[in-house]
Amino acid sequence: MKLLSLVLSSFCILHSSFAADRPNILWLTSEDHGPHMGCYGDTFATTPNVDALAAKGMLFKHAWSCGPVCAAARTTIIAGMYPPSTGGEHMRSMTEMPKGTKMYPQFLREAGYYCTNNSKEDYNLAKPEGVWDESSGNANWKKRKDGQPFFAIFNETCSHESQLRKRPHVAIHDPAKVRVPAYHPDTPEVRQDWAQYYDQVTLADASAGKRLKELEEAGLAADTIVFYYADHGSGMPRNKRWPCNSGLQVPMVVYFPPNWKHLAPKEYRAGVKSDRLVSFVDLAPTLLSIIGVQPPEWMQGHAFAGKFQAEPQPFVYGFRGRMDERIDTVRSVTDGRFVYLRNYMPHLSQAQHVSYQFETPSTRVWRKLFDEGKLTPEQSLFWKEPKDAEELYDLQSDPDEVHNLAAKPEHAETLAKMRTAQESLALKIRDVGLLPEGEMHQRAEGTTPYDMAHDDKLYPFARVLQAAGNASSMKPDAIADLKAGFSDNDNAIRYWSAMGILIRGKDGLTAAHDEMIKAAKDSSTCVQIAANWALAKHGSDAERAVALPELVKLANWSQHNVFTAMSALNAIGDLGDKAKPVAQQLKTLPAKGESPDGRFSGYVARLLADLNGGKPAFEDAGEPQPKKKKKGKK
Repeated sequence: MKLLSLVLSSFCILHSSFAADRPNILWLTSEDHGPHMGCYGDTFATTPNVDALAAKGMLFKHAWSCGPVCAAARTTIIAGMYPPSTGGEHMRSMTEMPKGTKMYPQFLREAGYYCTNNSKEDYNLAKPEGVWDESSGNANWKKRKDGQPFFAIFNETCSHESQLRKRPHVAIHDPAKVRVPAYHPDTPEVRQDWAQYYDQVTLADASAGKRLKELEEAGLAADTIVFYYADHGSGMPRNKRWPCNSGLQVPMVVYFPPNWKHLAPKEYRAGVKSDRLVSFVDLAPTLLSIIGVQPPEWMQGHAFAGKFQAEPQPFVYGFRGRMDERIDTVRSVTDGRFVYLRNYMPHLSQAQHVSYQFETPSTRVWRKLFDEGKLTPEQSLFWKEPKDAEELYDLQSDPDEVHNLAAKPEHAETLAKMRTAQESLALKIRDVGLLPEGEMHQRAEGTTPYDMAHDDKLYPFARVLQAAGNASSMKPDAIADLKAGFSDNDNAIRYWSAMGILIRGKDGLTAAHDEMIKAAKDSSTCVQIAANWALAKHGSDAERAVALPELVKLANWSQHNVFTAMSALNAIGDLGDKAKPVAQQLKTLPAKGESPDGRFSGYVARLLADLNGGKPAFEDAGEPQPKKKKKGKK
């Protein structure tokens, strides 16, 4: 009996010692909302629970989600890597984790943590075995072994974009008193959606309060570090999906109880509003640092708490790739005051017709007023074609980001600094998003996009970055380099040459007419699409008559892969009335076909619905669905 007692006593000492050495960690997350909370100075907000957490803890004034949409943002968090480096930047795509890497919960589980996620994942990276102890609507830290430290996520969906437009609705905030940002028209629909957004944030705050109360009642508050954050900016148009500050800035509030204050950020004090720049790529290394594990070198963020916390960084970064069915390539940077955007596809507006976004009343009325010529220049910026190649905004004087300073001589130094920061990160992470999505998967066959991108023979990145920069710069002196690129052996260089001519419109096509005629029959379908797109949009009637059928052929999912079909349909959609001669052929194209992953197999159908005047379906991409009315009920 003495021996058994000694063994049990030793076990209990070791067990309690292990628990004492490892804090519990609770993440309270919510969908689709920016820092519209009382603790961030928003007097219209009603958020008493998170405000109280910030009063005894600390908030970050400049927290960015990296991606302005859920899947892209969550992909950043789970890997601790920028999705443009892993190939996971495109909305609801799917690719593999880089070789030799792990998702962050795997590190925590190896350290003895019970890890739960309740319940949204939505990663664009395939999940290996053993990531979570449980990831479901029933997951809870309460299921851990006695005394085992836990890491738990509770994600609140009530603030999701889909809930802003749900009617009928019981109002909490008065639409007449809501602030309408400078980029939105002041209409009843916009006021209603903004007020309803604030209502849903109030409900998200209440949910956080409930989870904090559960922790307190279980007697665990003194040993649990708490984070509260949202997954990207608000679900309103020009916030969600656009990588400026309004789309990327999120609330991030942290609380380190006295027992664990030594693990807090260096500037941590009760009620402090930290100027440190943080982003979602920093969360995984921060977690590892908190539990005493040194973050691996392949993680691209910087720990802002724990044993291995880094010094504050000068910039944080954002991105936009394909958003649902619409292609684009945008990169952004902020230093906390200025926001810089690099538009690699400036010929496309910020407001491409993403079908799901147009379900929101604000989007529809905003577009209608634009078409009627009833908007101010600030309100028209969202719909403008082309975009500026570069954008620079001063958040101090222009928090709504509607006055582009990029062309102002007095801001030339700032512009150059921000541009250098963007290009430096691209070089460091070898931004694979500068390849067309289909080309990326083709080059990565047998490996991963990340590993492919780190092989200069497979991806001569410095040359691709220069070609993409020349293409999107809109500078006339880049024409010579673009024309030379048409004879390059690398598909990506030829693609960016063709895109650069397309971006320059009629003048570009005149300058490289013969090259574009040849490119229309290139061995690469992505080059073919860009060239035929330009010929159909800016060429002669005869050239359009040849290019349009070629685009229809490329859009045929039964003859080409899903990426080629999506790209070709994007090109046709951009042509507007110039695509009318092929209207009947478009109605015969297949809306279903083979896809590497079911997450994006519904996007071709949406594009065809938009072109053919049909109603888009959302079930294939995982968006929340409106509940169907039962028969006999109104």
